[in-house]
Amino acid sequence: MKLFTLPNLLTASNLFCGLLSVICSVTGRLDWAPILLLFAAFFDFLDGFAARLFKSNSELGKQLDSLADVVSFGVAPGIMMMVVLVVTINFGGPVYNPEAFSSHVHYEWNTWVNALFYDVPNGMDASIKYFPLLALIVPILSMFRLAKFNIDSRQTYGFLGVPTPLNTLFLTFFPLLLWVDFERWSIDPRPYLYIFDTYVVGAITVIMAFLMITEVPLMALKFASFGWAENKLKYSFLFLSIILIVGLKVWAIPLIVFLYLTLSIFNFTIQKQKNEIQSRN
Repeated sequence: MKLFTLPNLLTASNLFCGLLSVICSVTGRLDWAPILLLFAAFFDFLDGFAARLFKSNSELGKQLDSLADVVSFGVAPGIMMMVVLVVTINFGGPVYNPEAFSSHVHYEWNTWVNALFYDVPNGMDASIKYFPLLALIVPILSMFRLAKFNIDSRQTYGFLGVPTPLNTLFLTFFPLLLWVDFERWSIDPRPYLYIFDTYVVGAITVIMAFLMITEVPLMALKFASFGWAENKLKYSFLFLSIILIVGLKVWAIPLIVFLYLTLSIFNFTIQKQKNEIQSRN
């Protein structure tokens, strides 16, 4: 049994990025943590592509992929969102430059750690200091999602529930917006204060986590072939996603996820109608 094949090394790269993301999150580098998760998703795509290209699919590779994904798309985004929730508890002022952003994150994180683990009196009161732990629902439900995927034969050509990489992509929106959009704070900070209300962020995190274990049918973005007829919906999604990224940058992330969910449900509805017509005939 070969361990160090190209697909397995790409899977290891996925895991490495996830581990680095965890380290960045807990050290206050909330600017680097989501970037590393995007790299993890890239390596996750590459390992599957390499396995199909070299016809080296194996049970070992499947297990390695799931183990890496638990970290990169479960533990890492959960820790990242825990830090985001910590930051948003006392989030009331504009951030004008990257240095101020990093300092603010580091200060709030240390304040929370002191309140939670050492009972140091500070701005984190007795109840709110436990709220960021809510984000740990992400790795827990990611574990169930990945285990279910491995044994569910219905998910060979599609997904049931939001895939863990897609959930992670959506969650990167919050730290990336905090970091990248700092210049707009001086113009009008009010929309950001609504977006980063700690209870709003917490609720969205929980909702997205539970969507991973639902039975919502979603399309897979793997290409068995590259013809237009059988992949037009996937090509359309990729084309529209590129347009959104170029035009809206970070703001494109939630729109891309919404577009994926919408197209998937539309595709499922059309396929269901076709199957019903064929069964009648």
